[in-house]
This record gives sequence, structure tokens and C-alpha cells, in this order.
Amino acid sequence: MCNTKNIKLTEIIVEVICFLYALLFIYAATSKLNGFQQFKDQLDQSTLLVGYGHWAAWLVPLSELVLALLLLIRPYRLFALYGSLGLMSLFSAYIIVVLNYSDHIPCSCGGVISSMGWETHLVFNICWMGLALIGIVLMGNQKKSTSKNTT
Repeated sequence: MCNTKNIKLTEIIVEVICFLYALLFIYAATSKLNGFQQFKDQLDQSTLLVGYGHWAAWLVPLSELVLALLLLIRPYRLFALYGSLGLMSLFSAYIIVVLNYSDHIPCSCGGVISSMGWETHLVFNICWMGLALIGIVLMGNQKKSTSKNTT
């Protein structure tokens, strides 16, 4: 009985994490696409993305939308959580490199997120990375306990 409650709680936590990530990615992608020209111009100003701003301007929101969709489809959730962790890690690495090695720091984030300072944004990303890790661990534990119960 207790094990069933733990499995149900784990499922709910993973559902909430995936739903929150999907909301975040849909919001971020929509903000970037609504202000696409400004987003692209800001990426073009980045010394790290010289020559790749146009590609990144399409690839980032597209990746966010694909991950949001996959997070909402149960069989793809674990894959999508790994993808979300990877994307947030890339965003965080970008922030770290820009903060330490760039003279010009354009903010190419969309919506409310663009009003954050760079350090706050980094903490924000790290918190989201933590959520992805929690979801990944819980899904792994859930698979282990399900396989133990079937044997």
C-alpha cells in the first residue's frame, strides 16, 4: 500500500515538472518568435555566435517547442527531460562564457525572463536544471520499482 502511494506521488511530481517545463518552453519560444527580428538581431550581436545568429534564432525556439511537446507525451518524457537538461545547460554555459569573456552582453531572452540580471538568470537556469535532474532520477527510480514489482 505504501509503495503504491510512493509510486503515485512520484508520478505526480514528474507530471508537475514536465508540465512546468513545457509551460516555460512554450512561453520562452513564443516570446522569441513574437519578437523574432529583435531576438535575431541580439543573437547576431553576440561575439560567440558570429555567423550563426540566424540559425540559432530559429533553432532555439524550435527546440523549445519540440521539447515542450515531448514533455507532454508520456513515452517521451525521459528523453525530453534529458533534452531539457541539455538545453538549460547550454543556456547556462552561454551565460557563463558571455559574463566572463564578452565585452558586449546582449540579452536575447524573451518576455519577463529578459528583465532578469545575468546572475539571476544563471540561478534561474540552475534551478530548472535541478528540476530536470529530479524528474530524471524519479523516472529512473520509478522504472526500477516497476520492474521489481513485475518480477
